[in-house]
Amino acid sequence: MARTLRTSLRRLLTAGAAAAVLLTAAPAAGAAPATPGVAHALRPLAGLSAQRLATADLVAAAKWGTGSPVDDPVRERQVLDAVARQAAELGTDPRRTARIFRDQIEANKMVQRGLHRRWTADPSQAPTRRPDLGRVREEINRVNGALVRAIAASGAARTSPRCLRSLVRDTAGVRQERDLDALHTVALVRSVRSVCGADASRPASSAAGWAEDDRQLP
Repeated sequence: MARTLRTSLRRLLTAGAAAAVLLTAAPAAGAAPATPGVAHALRPLAGLSAQRLATADLVAAAKWGTGSPVDDPVRERQVLDAVARQAAELGTDPRRTARIFRDQIEANKMVQRGLHRRWTADPSQAPTRRPDLGRVREEINRVNGALVRAIAASGAARTSPRCLRSLVRDTAGVRQERDLDALHTVALVRSVRSVCGADASRPASSAAGWAEDDRQLP
């Protein structure tokens, strides 16, 4: 079942059909109830992922017309290093946390590119005011901190055999609650792609050591 659900999520990402599936996502008939204390434990993580995605609109607007590229390797490395340190301080796996944040970053860029294409095709939809990118990044940093804490608090749910089922359900709930369009829905699915799965069997010796070991994650 886990393999089937994981394959379904991958197909959503490649086919761009996430909205339809998430709208109708529900536990299979006859499924056993979730373990007490684990039910909806991933909802805060999914909600914060959507909240972080909302900042992509502001980043896209801040970069629009400036020639600034969507990709920012220096900023991305700063974010990954920071969340790895925070995870280590909280006693959770910095490698898994960084892997999840890599997906968060890619989802954010997916929205930025989608919006830039939309605005290029129809300039009337383009923003007329440019947000302060520095302030937007302050908000992103705040959400990042909350998301690291949510990852640390959801260890049991993320390593549960029912994680993918719960993740689909909770992500669907967040999508419906926020009334996300197709672009943001597909990006939300992309942002949580690495949430489920066992953390590393051994802790990283230091926050700086997560990058090399991260390549060993599935």
